[in-house]
Amino acid sequence: MTGGPGGGPIEVGDPADPRLADYTALTDVALRTVREPAEGLFMAEGEKVIRRALAAGYPMRSMLLTPKWAGQLRDVIDATGAPAYLVSVEVAERLTGYHVHRGALAAMARKPLPDPARLLTGPPPRRVAVLEDIVDHANVGAAFRSAAALGIDAVLTTPRCADPLYRRSVKVSMAAVLQVPWTRLEPWPEEGLRLLRDAGYATAALALTDDAITLDELAARRHPRLALVFGTEGAGLSRATLAAADVRVRIPMSAGVDSLNVAAACAVACYATRPRWPQA
Repeated sequence: MTGGPGGGPIEVGDPADPRLADYTALTDVALRTVREPAEGLFMAEGEKVIRRALAAGYPMRSMLLTPKWAGQLRDVIDATGAPAYLVSVEVAERLTGYHVHRGALAAMARKPLPDPARLLTGPPPRRVAVLEDIVDHANVGAAFRSAAALGIDAVLTTPRCADPLYRRSVKVSMAAVLQVPWTRLEPWPEEGLRLLRDAGYATAALALTDDAITLDELAARRHPRLALVFGTEGAGLSRATLAAADVRVRIPMSAGVDSLNVAAACAVACYATRPRWPQA
């Protein structure tokens, strides 16, 4: 019996059952980061994230549930018509490679990413965050969570940035990656930064260069459209990005601390530059 109106979960006892293929080896980062975008899927983990993914318009392929969660998600089973596979905790762990303590996973279908130029012009976001080559999925998720909480209108990622829809990114973001409009910005950096400027954005690169202004100075300029550009841990932004950005910006530090984690820096910068003036 398939999940759907009047249906219920399908009990599966074999982790090698081909119907469960979407959920195999979820801890294999190298495999999943290649496979999921290629197959047009991503994982939503936990009841809250599953419901938010559906609310954001992502179609459901199937669900994997342990017995505790079958009743709590029965309305989702009925509403989506997607198959819901009921497995024991032991089978779930053997299948996925970890203890699925939230007890519910859903394989969701990805939506096509919007064209960057269209995202920036119709209607234009006031502030965007650009994530350059941030390869840590937790940092990407945390940056999206800050962006959503602090009023960033869109997020742009560079070609080598980690996948925002990877399971850990979605989890750390508390599903914010499903709520904030985002897309890939390529090629990067020269053409990407030119696209931002052509769309009316001042581009501000977070950096520790000698010519960097403070974040307070940037906020005081009250740019009607602002793109905040954040680099990866350690190496920071590329030289080409620093050279092509309109301005370089630093967060003043004390106590001998030279920099913040990129997720923390994103939160600080998003808060400091939040709009407090009428729409231009």
